[in-house]
Amino acid sequence: MENLKEINCKEIFRKAYENRYTWKHDFSGYQGKCVFISNNNTYEGDFILSKDFKPQIQKINDDKIVKSIASQLFEVCIHRVKRQFQSVHSENYFNLIKSSKSGIEMKVVGKNEGDKYRIKNECINMVYRKIHGTIIEIFVEEFLDTGIGFLSKKYSSQQIDPETLVPKSQKMEYQDKFINIGKEGYWILNSRTIKYLNQNQEEEIQRFVFEDLSLLN
Repeated sequence: MENLKEINCKEIFRKAYENRYTWKHDFSGYQGKCVFISNNNTYEGDFILSKDFKPQIQKINDDKIVKSIASQLFEVCIHRVKRQFQSVHSENYFNLIKSSKSGIEMKVVGKNEGDKYRIKNECINMVYRKIHGTIIEIFVEEFLDTGIGFLSKKYSSQQIDPETLVPKSQKMEYQDKFINIGKEGYWILNSRTIKYLNQNQEEEIQRFVFEDLSLLN
């Protein structure tokens, strides 16, 4: 284990931040078929995700399902935006909490005070961030190495009340699969499986499939 006095948390976080897989600035969007499966119900449609990351879902009439599919597409693509480390974190400082076999855990002081991260093997495997008045806690179990950056492919996410620190939502377990498309080689979400316990403490499974994918010109 590293000498704790020699750990430069900001530099460790910067390397991990820049090690994430992102799309090129000239990304033009993509399209394909979308399938949503839940409780033995299946909905099939088409979608277009424009370069401004606004999903359009077609051939599905259920507004709730349309919103659910669109939110998955938006959520996964917004994390592909390349933003320079300095522009995002120049007003943040990173202080060591602890170092263990799970990674180097650090807390943020400054602009995003209270946020926490954990880094292992130059990948961010834990995120604890306040977003829109709610704390989001994410633990990553597995990554996909694209060769030009890492993607989370197995992870959990939960919302926490910032005042009481009590969970506001069920813990959602995610399993993502990606496919490489286009001459330039863009890694795109191919499927996402979400597992969680419903109000009766029964396991529910939602599955989103995106296929016949092609880039927009």
